[in-house]
Amino acid sequence: MMKITKKNYTQIFGITVVLLAIFRCASIDRAASNGAAVASADTVSTDAVADSVAVDGMDEITSAPVAEIKPIGRPSLFFNADGTPVKNRIYSVPHFGNTFPDQNDVQLAAAQRHGVKAVLDREDAERRKSELVYVGNNPFFHVDRLKNSIPYLVPSASELLQDIGRAFFDSLQTKQIPLHKIIVTSVLRSKADVVKLRQHNSNATENSCHLYGTTFDVCYNRYKTVEDPQGPRRRQVRNDSLKWVLSEVLNDMRRQKRCLVKYEVKQGCFHITVN
Repeated sequence: MMKITKKNYTQIFGITVVLLAIFRCASIDRAASNGAAVASADTVSTDAVADSVAVDGMDEITSAPVAEIKPIGRPSLFFNADGTPVKNRIYSVPHFGNTFPDQNDVQLAAAQRHGVKAVLDREDAERRKSELVYVGNNPFFHVDRLKNSIPYLVPSASELLQDIGRAFFDSLQTKQIPLHKIIVTSVLRSKADVVKLRQHNSNATENSCHLYGTTFDVCYNRYKTVEDPQGPRRRQVRNDSLKWVLSEVLNDMRRQKRCLVKYEVKQGCFHITVN
C-alpha cells in the first residue's frame, strides 16, 4: 500500500478543486446560452402571436358591419327618427259644454278664496296696485281694447294667463300650425263696471268673479296672427282649428287643477278663474 504523504495530499486536493471550478464555469456558460436561446424563441413566438391577434382583430373590425345606432330612452316628442318634426294631431275635446262646466257659483267661491276684496271703481283699483299686477300685451297673448274692465289681475291669475298663452304656442308648434296669440277680452271689473255691463248684457252677474282679480275671458272665435310685418303673409288657419287647440290646452290646465273654466256660448269666450 502506497503511503500518501502530507505534501502529496495537498497537491491532489488542489488539483481536484481546480478541476471542479473549471467544470462549474463550463456548466454556467452552457446554461446561459440555452436560456438566451429559449428567451429568443419565446420572444419570437409572443411577437408572432401578438401580430396574429392584431391582424385578426383588425380583420374582424374591418369586415364587421357597422351597427345601427339606436336612440336611448323614449322617442322625442318633437322629432321623428329621421330627424323630421313630429306633426301631432288636433284632438280638441268631446264637448265644450261638458268639458268646461264650471258655473259662476263654483268660480265665485274660488275667486273669493284666492282674490282681493271686490274693487269698487277705477279709483279704488288704482289704490290696490300693491295687491294686483298689470296685464298688458305680451309675447304670448294679446289684450283687447277693454271697455268694461281694467287690466289688472292677482299674481297667480296673471301667471296662469301667461302659462296658457305659452302652452298654446307650444301646442301650435308641435302641430305645425302658424303661431297665433290668444286674445283676452275681459279682466278685472269694478262694481261700477258690472252695473254698467248688466244694462246691455243679461249674462253678466252682479256678484261677478271678475271683481276679485282672479278671472279673465279669452275669446275662442278670434286670434291674433304672429307674423313679420315686413315679411310674407302667414297661411290662413281656421278659427275652429285654433279653438280646438286652445280647448286642449285649457283641458290640460283644468285637469291639473290650476283653473276653473266655463264655456260661454253667447259671449264667444272661455271664462277662466285661477284655482
